[in-house]
Amino acid sequence: MESLKYISDGSHETCGGSSHISRRTLFKGAGLSWLTSLSQQLAIAENNAISRPKSVIVIWLQGGASQLETFDPHPGSPISFGGKSINTAVKGIQFAEGLPQTAELMNEFSVIRSVVSDEGDHARATHQIKTGYRPFPGLIHPSIGAIVCHETAPINGAPALIDIPTHVSILPRKFPGRGGYLGAEFDAFKVGDPTRPVPDLKSLVSPVRQASRLSSLEVLETSFAATRLPGLESERTLHRSLMDRARQMMNSDQLSAFDVNQAPQAEIDSYGNSPFGRGCLAALRLIDCGVRCVEVTLNGWDTHINNLDGQSTQAALLDPALAALIHGLKARDLYNDTVFLVGTEFGRTPKINLTEGRDHWPHGFSVLLGGGGLRGGLAIGATDPTGESETPDNPVKVADIHATVLQTLGIDPTYEMTTPIGRPLAISDGRVIKELL
Repeated sequence: MESLKYISDGSHETCGGSSHISRRTLFKGAGLSWLTSLSQQLAIAENNAISRPKSVIVIWLQGGASQLETFDPHPGSPISFGGKSINTAVKGIQFAEGLPQTAELMNEFSVIRSVVSDEGDHARATHQIKTGYRPFPGLIHPSIGAIVCHETAPINGAPALIDIPTHVSILPRKFPGRGGYLGAEFDAFKVGDPTRPVPDLKSLVSPVRQASRLSSLEVLETSFAATRLPGLESERTLHRSLMDRARQMMNSDQLSAFDVNQAPQAEIDSYGNSPFGRGCLAALRLIDCGVRCVEVTLNGWDTHINNLDGQSTQAALLDPALAALIHGLKARDLYNDTVFLVGTEFGRTPKINLTEGRDHWPHGFSVLLGGGGLRGGLAIGATDPTGESETPDNPVKVADIHATVLQTLGIDPTYEMTTPIGRPLAISDGRVIKELL
C-alpha cells in the first residue's frame, strides 16, 4: 500500500509522487454538501501540519565556485576578465550570464555576497562551511544536516517518522555531512545518480535463507546483550538498532522517493539532463517524503586553469536544476517548510593567474539562502570591484549563516551540547542575520 502523508497546506499526496491535490483544487467546483466533511478533514490535516519540522536542502558546489562567474559579477571591472552579467528579477541585482533561469527567481531567495571564512584549504574549508566551526583537534563537529536530524529525531522510544534515512547525501565526492560528536547514526546516507537503484537493499539469498540468517543473528545479539552490565540487558545495542532500521528500510514503500525514474519525463527534463539535475529532483521527492536534510553535490568548480570556461560549464548544470527545484518546492507547497542553501568552500581570487584560472579566495564569496520563510530579493554585502581589498562591505561569517538557518528551522542556535570530551559547545556561535528574517 502506498505511503500517504499530509503536507503544509493540508493537501494529501503520495510520498515521492508528483500528483498533487491542493485545498484550492478541492474547493474549486465543490458543492456545498462537501463543505462540512471537507472542513473537518482539512482541520485534521492542518493540525498535523503545524507540528511538521522544517527541512533543509544543501546544494554543495564542490571545489570553490567563483563568485564573479556566478552570483557576484563585476562586469566591465578590471577583475571580470571577460565575464558578462544579466539582470535578475530584482532591479539592481545582476548574476553571471550563465544563470538565466535562477536570475528570474531572485525574488524567491537572497544572496549573501560578503561571506568570509577562516580557511583556504579544501578539506578545512569544507569542514567549516558544513559545520559552522573550524576544524579542532580531537573533535569532529556535526554538519548542519546532522544537527537538524538530531534535533527532530523521535525521543523517548517513539517510532521513527519515516522508514528511510532522514539525512541523505546525493552524489558525494568528499566530506559528505557527518554526525560528528552526535554519533555515526547521524552521518548522511550516501547515494549516487538517482536513476540507479539504491545499492545493497536487495537480499542476495532466498527469503527462506535470509530468515534463517536473521534468526541466527538474533541469537548472537541476545547472547551479547546478556553479557552487558546489570540494568543494560534490555537496552538495544547500536548494531541491533541499525540492523532493525536497515530491514525496515529494505521493505519500505518510501524507497520510491529515491527513484526519479518514476517521475514524469517532462519533470526530469526540466532539471537538466545531468546526474546533478536528477539529484535535485530526488532531493525534492525525499523532502516531500519527510527527510529532514538532503545534500546534493555538483563537483568541478576548482578552476585553477581556464576559469571562465570551467565556471560556465558548471553554471550550465546548476542553473536549470536549481530553478526547477525552487519551482518544485513551491508547486508542492513545501517552500515555506524547506530552507535551501547554495554553498561552496570559498570563492575564487579576483585576479587571474598565469594559466587563466582563479585560485582560492575566502575573503568574500557568495551563498544563496531561500525558502523556510526567509526574505527573498536581497543582496547582502558587497565585494571590492577592483579586487584590491580583502574585506568586503558588511562581512558575514560562516557561523552567521548557520545560526540563521538553524533559527529559521526552529532550532535554538545558542543551545549547548556536551561533547565527548566534556566540553559544553553551542550548536552555533554565530549571529542571526536579521535582514533575512
